[in-house]
Amino acid sequence: MEWKQALISAKYWLIGFLLFIFTIFIISLSTGVMPVGPSEILAVLQGSGTAKQELVLYQLRLPRMVIAMLIGAGLAVSGAILQGISRNSLADPGIIGINAGAGLAVVFIIFITQGGSGSGLLLSPFLLPVFAFGGALLIAGLIYAFSWKNGIEPNRLLLMGLGFNALCGALLIILQLKMDPRDFQQAAIWLTGSIWGTQWKYVWALLPWIAILLPLVFFKGRALNVLQLKEPLPAALGLHVERQRRTLLCLSAALAGSCVSVGGGISFIGLLAPHLARRLTGPNYFSLLPMSAMIGAAILLFSDMIGRNLLAPADIPIGIVVSVIGAPYFIYMLLTRKGHGLDA
Repeated sequence: MEWKQALISAKYWLIGFLLFIFTIFIISLSTGVMPVGPSEILAVLQGSGTAKQELVLYQLRLPRMVIAMLIGAGLAVSGAILQGISRNSLADPGIIGINAGAGLAVVFIIFITQGGSGSGLLLSPFLLPVFAFGGALLIAGLIYAFSWKNGIEPNRLLLMGLGFNALCGALLIILQLKMDPRDFQQAAIWLTGSIWGTQWKYVWALLPWIAILLPLVFFKGRALNVLQLKEPLPAALGLHVERQRRTLLCLSAALAGSCVSVGGGISFIGLLAPHLARRLTGPNYFSLLPMSAMIGAAILLFSDMIGRNLLAPADIPIGIVVSVIGAPYFIYMLLTRKGHGLDA
């Protein structure tokens, strides 16, 4: 199979990033306000650690780190899809408005249930990804509809996304100004990109979305490869171009929305990870997609470790750390970009 052959060619990079993730995972698990050494971690795993160590590892650090990896993988693959269907290496769910649409839906739910007047069921961690997906899908659908003009022109899709991103940002500000001050503060921190759901229930709420959607996207690797060809070649090869674009846009919105529901508005992961993966493994989506997921998980896990420890005991929102890393790289991409396609 093409997918297996592509993975074999990229196996060394995949193995390297697996080792990197494992190393960062152990370091992150060990460090914090209460350091826990490797021998103590082993003792906890064997059931002979103290109650305090078990609380720190099992209930505070471990779920947060797992969520960081899931969000990193999901946002990275969402960005890879958007770059594929727009044929533009600057596409990212945080830039073209999909993250903002998901965030707007979640903040709207917080707004209508503020002060405890709403049903607690609405704020269930298992329903938040559904609301976020609805917001992301609505914005993705509007972007697609307004970009249509005798077919979809990829660059128009990107520019329309920038416009809807600005619109969602304005609506978010209006909602926040009408919120209770405590809810306003919660929403403001969350929108900067903050893994606020550090309990296992948030892991179980997000895990099915990632576990189901990623294999579906990997299955679409051939369609994404064909979409990179110039018109009318994809249609000539038997690909239903617009149907595939709509399907892939929905998958991207589902991944981004579910991740935003737990991690907030984390930008640049969907831009950075696919771009780095393309440089390491080439443009073949059979290897690009899993490599993007691996890089995204590694970046967010590393950023979470920095955010927890740099100014401990204070936490730096993970979105700020990613922005500090991603913004200079984004500027570098703009300065070195040769064209409008994926050759950047």
